[in-house]
Amino acid sequence: MGTALVYHEDMTATRLLWDDPECEIERPERLTAALDRLRQRGLEQRCLLLSAREASEEELGLVHSPEYVSLVRETQVLGKEELQALSGQFDAICFHPSTFHCARLAAGAGLQLVDAVLTGAVQNGLALVRPPGHHSQRAAANGFCVFNNVAIAAAHAKQKHGLHRILVVDWDVHHGQGIQYLFEDDPSILYFSWHRYEHGRFWPFLRESDADAVGRGQGLGFTVNLPWNQVGMGNADYVAAFLHLLLPLAFEFDPELVLVSAGFDSAIGDPEGGYHLESLAESVCMTVQTLLGDPAPPLSGSMVPCQSALESIQSARAAQAPHWKSLQLQEERPPPLLPGGPVCKGAASAPSSLLDQPCLCPAPSVRTAVALTAPDITLVLPPDVIQQEGSALREETEAWARPHESLAREEALAALGKLLYLLDGMLDGQVNSGIAATPASAAAATLDVAIRRGLSHGAQRLLCVALGQLDRPPDLAHDGRSLWLNIRGKEAAALSMFHVSTPLPAMTGGFLSCILGLVLPLAYSFQPDLVLVALGPGHGLQGRHAALLAAMLRGLAGGRVLALLEEDSTPQLAGILARVLNGEAPPSLGASSVASPEDVRALMYLRGQLEPQWKMLQCHPHLVA
Repeated sequence: MGTALVYHEDMTATRLLWDDPECEIERPERLTAALDRLRQRGLEQRCLLLSAREASEEELGLVHSPEYVSLVRETQVLGKEELQALSGQFDAICFHPSTFHCARLAAGAGLQLVDAVLTGAVQNGLALVRPPGHHSQRAAANGFCVFNNVAIAAAHAKQKHGLHRILVVDWDVHHGQGIQYLFEDDPSILYFSWHRYEHGRFWPFLRESDADAVGRGQGLGFTVNLPWNQVGMGNADYVAAFLHLLLPLAFEFDPELVLVSAGFDSAIGDPEGGYHLESLAESVCMTVQTLLGDPAPPLSGSMVPCQSALESIQSARAAQAPHWKSLQLQEERPPPLLPGGPVCKGAASAPSSLLDQPCLCPAPSVRTAVALTAPDITLVLPPDVIQQEGSALREETEAWARPHESLAREEALAALGKLLYLLDGMLDGQVNSGIAATPASAAAATLDVAIRRGLSHGAQRLLCVALGQLDRPPDLAHDGRSLWLNIRGKEAAALSMFHVSTPLPAMTGGFLSCILGLVLPLAYSFQPDLVLVALGPGHGLQGRHAALLAAMLRGLAGGRVLALLEEDSTPQLAGILARVLNGEAPPSLGASSVASPEDVRALMYLRGQLEPQWKMLQCHPHLVA
């Protein structure tokens, strides 16, 4: 299973036939520039190429009225003046004799992509289409959009494939009111849109683009609007929106299919709301790389959401909380600090320059390597995951092992040598991610060596997520270069801003709340350039939970993640982690359960302790600085 790329050169046929500064930016070069860049980067060659087909009029009728389809069909025989007059009846539309053909191809491309994904031919894909679609309504063209491509694809997935839960994410800078109107009473479609709003002063100037528009009838709660009221939202603002709004809803909804209305007019370099070819081409390439499973580059800038973004996120969550249990939990006020409990203290020596600048890594020659010592373990791995045979020099390995008695035994020493060899490959940029094993009795000592080796051999900021009975090395400095998160600690404790411990949640809902509400906000705030995930004795994670954690952490540090397992862990666990670190999607968790009251209290206690230092944790209005 791979990634599909759907396209047809005929979609470049339409162009503006008269002077109209508003419409001239929607031009054929949008497609050709993106396709040329995909070819230059070698990305087109890595995809399954599908030639777009025309959607039938019956398929268009899944969301559009017969009268409207007929009106667009008739544009094929109209002259220039008639086309201009008809275009003037709609908002920001310019018809062309080829519009009907191109718009049917754009809709058909989405249908082909849905069919390819849902029949298992590919895992995912991108339809490179023109004209766009998310503003188009049942009986009206709008905002360059003729037929609503994503809405037609969603309706097709329901009708042909019998789907009951589809998530539509719309990241265009403009609100996709067409999708909202078409599905606002439909609980099978969860529509999420973040968009520039400016309190209604930005196109399309609609009151129903605000956060309190949540659907109607049976669809209450299935329309989610996140309106940006300030210009210039950055990486931290979008990450906060993902962690505190979109992902909690998405996991609770448990979609069978995710459709993205991928407008790139909010990307850096694009003049507000326009289409900048360079920015567009780069954005398309980054999207396809991610679909292919390539590691995402580290995010730039300080991970501190702005006040306006936090207010918008909170408004959206407050509007949605009556309809979603995951947000009801987050809306609880944090309890008071426990008497005599530890108080988080910031590290005075934590240099802001380290936290403000990402550490860029060259593209590795090996995406994922597995270093196991047990010769009888058989793993089912993707063909491009290598099983590492090398080991660090014996003398060097013994020197690192010397302070730890548990590493003196031969089996522990052999495992340590393999880990050091793998870690050096990652630090040197030859390997992107990896899995290493250690005897259970030597897990804590091996992790200690891995941390010290990483910090002394090139890692500027190292994140360690330790699960199970693994204590933080006692003499590890609180200097801002390492962040230790222990899941399955005895109690919720923030011993410093760089040393956090929490019990392992009992249920899937609690685990998700912990990851989305604590681990990832801290991790993205810290911006590591190396991530260690250690599953120690008694870690208690099922394979699907461990896979999700690894997949989530892979979004950090350019995907440079090293997982450390016990040697007696099942081969299935090592195999699933290898596939996830290599870019495959983790298995579904299914419908998430509700976090227990104990898990909620632990999470809120830690958030209250840590929010003053880690601003990505902020999401309550009374806690916003």
